[in-house]
Amino acid sequence: MTNAPASARFAHVTDWVFDLDNTLYPHHSNLFSQIDVKMTAYVSELLQLPRDEARKLQKELYKDYGTTLNGLMARHGIDPDDFLNKVHDIDYTWVDPNPALGDAIKALPGRKFIFTNGDRGHAERTARQLGILDHFDDIFDIVAADLMPKPARETYDKFVGLHRVDAPRAAMFEDLARNLSVPKLLGMMTVLIVPNNFEPTFSEIWERDAEFEDDVDFVTDDLAGFLTTILEDLPR
Repeated sequence: MTNAPASARFAHVTDWVFDLDNTLYPHHSNLFSQIDVKMTAYVSELLQLPRDEARKLQKELYKDYGTTLNGLMARHGIDPDDFLNKVHDIDYTWVDPNPALGDAIKALPGRKFIFTNGDRGHAERTARQLGILDHFDDIFDIVAADLMPKPARETYDKFVGLHRVDAPRAAMFEDLARNLSVPKLLGMMTVLIVPNNFEPTFSEIWERDAEFEDDVDFVTDDLAGFLTTILEDLPR
């Protein structure tokens, strides 16, 4: 694992796969905090729980089922469309447009995908706000995954099969190391995106996902800069 790209190691890549939340936009934009609050409110209203109890349950569901949605479906049979619509009713102006990221993604050779545990509408609105939506070939969302979230192996298999991705010629960018375990197993290059100036929180990141450290090839706190550095040395 290194935090500086070795460009030659990406020369073979023809499919570039990006997580959405806290990956394509920076962690400090805090956009996901709005979704987090909405999910707590949803649990509170659904089960008539005080906010603190609802938040505790929400986190338990996330830990046990991979997503709050998955847990609520398993335990309470909720309508996933209702949940997704309500929790993604947020203010996207919290995310600043990122022309440098757009230029870098556009210049990457081959296909580009967003692969998210959120829904397509949320991914489209976020990518449009960033100014990068038009540079992607497709979005693989939680609905396309039959509501089975990353890091489930079958979800990656479904993505790879649907888009005919040759995994050893692909690279995956994620903010959670656990979500890079299957891509690494499949033969993808793996890049962990961490918060800007991540050193103070780096130990917290590994405490959360320490067992997956070996599944991470590269670490960066600047996705646009990382991609630009790769592009400088890729064959033209």
